[in-house]
Amino acid sequence: MSDMKTFFKTHYRHFNAASLVDAAKGYCDQIEKGNKMLISLAGAMSTAELGVSLAEMIRQEKVHIISCTGANLEEDIMNLIAYTHYKRIPNYRDLSPDDEQKLLEEGFNRVTDTCIPEETAFRKLQIYLFRVWQRAESEGKRYFPHEFLYQVIAEPDFAKEFEIDPKDSWVYAAAKKNLPIIVPGWEDSTTANIFTSYCISGELSSQTVKNGIEYMMYLAKWYPEAAKDQGVGFFQIGGGIAGDFPICVVPMINQDMEDSVPLWSYFCQISDSTTSYGSYSGAIPNEKITWGKLGVNTPRFLIESDATIVAPLIFSYILEN
Repeated sequence: MSDMKTFFKTHYRHFNAASLVDAAKGYCDQIEKGNKMLISLAGAMSTAELGVSLAEMIRQEKVHIISCTGANLEEDIMNLIAYTHYKRIPNYRDLSPDDEQKLLEEGFNRVTDTCIPEETAFRKLQIYLFRVWQRAESEGKRYFPHEFLYQVIAEPDFAKEFEIDPKDSWVYAAAKKNLPIIVPGWEDSTTANIFTSYCISGELSSQTVKNGIEYMMYLAKWYPEAAKDQGVGFFQIGGGIAGDFPICVVPMINQDMEDSVPLWSYFCQISDSTTSYGSYSGAIPNEKITWGKLGVNTPRFLIESDATIVAPLIFSYILEN
């Protein structure tokens, strides 16, 4: 019996702990059946350094496509190239407005207990991104946001910027595998704001970066090929657009395109949003049955806890199998 199995069997027997174990076992069942798995990342998972465990999941092909916010896409790379300049604030709950203003003046943008350095993270990445954006435009080519970051990672001189071992970067691992990534609402990210500024100044065209509709079109092509007659598993970390966007591809194909694909074959959500009225992030998985996303017999799990604690535990369990 493996270490994680022993730990789970000994300590995780009830409530959210039991749900965690059931979800981990269900994930392993999907992989053993040969089903593909989508992982969605909301919140600040990259700044929380989820890459330490997620990157290995990618290398071992335990995840086959990722949907994430623009912030998670860019912040993993910022962590890779500016880690030693980050600043941790253990007493972040005690900060006053004046304390926050001081951090801004010092060039730090706070994400809970972690401050991202403006110059060594955002502005350093901006230099490389502008280069690949400009090159694509000069060649008359268009790419998705994640494809531009893959190009940055492939730049010969980019490796010199690394401040951590790249094995702990999930985007780096994804680039090496050329893993499909969906980034809905990329416009709501710092790098997208930077891109927009270049469009306003006339230095770049807004058409250079492919948009969300094109991401859905890409996903609509990917899903039937990956699902075959079994479906694809869906492992959702947090709520929001990172999860809402990709899960809709199934009812879109079945209802709007009037085609036929299997429903998602597994669903798990880690969320600290309590069940509530009208909150999508607080909706229990059963609600997705009425929207044609999940079936009555789809394995469904809801773990109401902190994803920074839960996700690495589940990933460790899966990696031992």
